[in-house]
Amino acid sequence: MSAIKQKENKTAPKKVKSKKSKKNINHFTDVHGLPCIENIVCSVEETPQPITTKISGKFPEWINGSFLRNGPGKFEIGNQKFNHWFDGMALLHQFKISEGQVTYKSRFLSSESYQANNENNRITVSEFGTVTVPDPCKNVFQRFLSKFELPKPTDNANVSFVTYKGDYYVSTETNLMHKVDPETLETTKKVNWSDFIAVNGATAHPHTEPDGTTYNMGNSYSSKGSYYNIIEVPPTKNNSKETLEGVKVLCSIPSVDKTKPSYYHSFAMSQNYVVFIEQPIKMDLLKIVTAKLRGKSISDGIYWDPKLNTTFHLIHKKTGKVNSLKYIAKPLSTFHQINAFEEDGYLIIDMCASDDGTAIGNYNIQNLRKSGEDLDEVYNTMCRVFPRRFVLPLNVDDKTPYNQNLNNLPKSSATSLRIGKNKIFCTHEDLHGEDLHQYGGLEFPAINYDKYNTHPYRYFYGCGFRHLVGDTLIKMDIQNKTMKVWEQDDLYPSEPVFVPSPNATEEDDGVILSVVITPKMDKRTFLLVLDAKTFEELARAEVPVNIPYGFHGTFNASA
Repeated sequence: MSAIKQKENKTAPKKVKSKKSKKNINHFTDVHGLPCIENIVCSVEETPQPITTKISGKFPEWINGSFLRNGPGKFEIGNQKFNHWFDGMALLHQFKISEGQVTYKSRFLSSESYQANNENNRITVSEFGTVTVPDPCKNVFQRFLSKFELPKPTDNANVSFVTYKGDYYVSTETNLMHKVDPETLETTKKVNWSDFIAVNGATAHPHTEPDGTTYNMGNSYSSKGSYYNIIEVPPTKNNSKETLEGVKVLCSIPSVDKTKPSYYHSFAMSQNYVVFIEQPIKMDLLKIVTAKLRGKSISDGIYWDPKLNTTFHLIHKKTGKVNSLKYIAKPLSTFHQINAFEEDGYLIIDMCASDDGTAIGNYNIQNLRKSGEDLDEVYNTMCRVFPRRFVLPLNVDDKTPYNQNLNNLPKSSATSLRIGKNKIFCTHEDLHGEDLHQYGGLEFPAINYDKYNTHPYRYFYGCGFRHLVGDTLIKMDIQNKTMKVWEQDDLYPSEPVFVPSPNATEEDDGVILSVVITPKMDKRTFLLVLDAKTFEELARAEVPVNIPYGFHGTFNASA
């Protein structure tokens, strides 16, 4: 393995065969002595005016634009506390880079949830893991009736920055987004998907074509059952006030279980297909609809069913037709895909995946604030996530043989067996060597998206997870299955974002940007820039305020 700053890893996850404790809880690793990281989920104040940062090293002069980040920044309202990491109020961040200098600003998303919470000094809108309590100003009868109201979707869009028709939005997984000004971080307009198409939500991870056409996915629910919808948003606006006008549903795929559709955080896209992965993380709609009545949060209705397989659905982007072939795999959990492309009659899909889908419940805020053996226990009951490749044969007809490997790609250990007329059973190939295990697997993958999404590629980047959050940055070479690592004690880097250099000729010509959180040092968070090719540190910009660990970001290049 090629590694930057190789050192003894005292908390490297030791692989253990999945075993169950007396409480019937699976243990996947045997790690001891994890440091407490409670400060990464501490509420902070916004910094709406730009402040200067302390530069060490040298930012390349060609980097010119804003690194935008999204994530939770407020975990308490009055004397009430949110329960889950995903519930915190959205805090938008901007690192503006120009001529080797960096300024920082942040602003809370002015969502209706945020405004109502502040005005009432209590949590008024239920979030993923937090259910609201009845308004104390209502009488007993009114409070009783409020329990029978359907959960109001939150507009607390704290997951990512996305673009539609050239405009920036912040998104979560409900039907509500907010258009934002990337320069000021001000909220300019609330946008409801349901005003344009019949969906009840959309992912925070759309895919965009070179011409600006954008694809997404969203669920819909009716008396006939649950449907997964493939969404297409046109590339341009007809006027400046437009938002999602012209959006259409390409196709609707019925859920096998009408009242228990699969949960998905994202999807994949190749040159000709949208790839939807129907995984055994299920949403019990009856539990979700009755959550408020039962005094439970939405998260109570999400569960892992390892008795079910995983199904890959292929939808042709031009026709909206769903491929009649169903590609089946063993139960897996995937939140983020790396890339997908077509080659020699196969659709190749790479993703970060694990063999267990219960991890989402481990990210309660009280777990993130634990220490000692209690913290170790939380980590050890989470299955590690690793990069995997599936190879899906596209050309299957009546002459295609049964029960033999259809994957003829050289140097590929993935398998695809025809087990029915329109059914292919697939096993994966690991996109890594054994050395990734000592870094706790990998999540938050990123590639040179503009040039290599939907195309064959060689490199991707991500965070190693020897803790509940990323604690290293990793560059993976999938051709040689080797890796480079950036790591420093007590530092927790967030999702890497690749920025290509001007006139780049090679895939990894550029830099990696990542916000590094320092829970053991006050007001020492910094923006890190690495040479994407060598993975050596080029510079950092230290921010004199605290920043919580966030989710996703993007780079907005200046003209």
